Amino acid sequence: MITILVHLAGREAIKMDVDDLPNPNDNCVVGKNPREKTDREVNWIEDGVTTLVFPWHQITFLEVLPSVEEQESFPLPFRND
Repeated sequence: MITILVHLAGREAIKMDVDDLPNPNDNCVVGKNPREKTDREVNWIEDGVTTLVFPWHQITFLEVLPSVEEQESFPLPFRND
């Protein structure tokens, strides 16, 4: 599972898990386990929703977050207290 940060036009970015990175030929991005950047529930999503589909025109850009193994291999250059 790959964790991405989806930056939506006019909204705060949300984290989602995807099986594969979206292809530029895709019409939308399908993600599971939507949550805020702080891993809290997103307040504008109905309770119990586990999968979201966003069309590309609503997405400003995507960030691919490092996995747990990558975080341990490459420490970030700032403190995370």
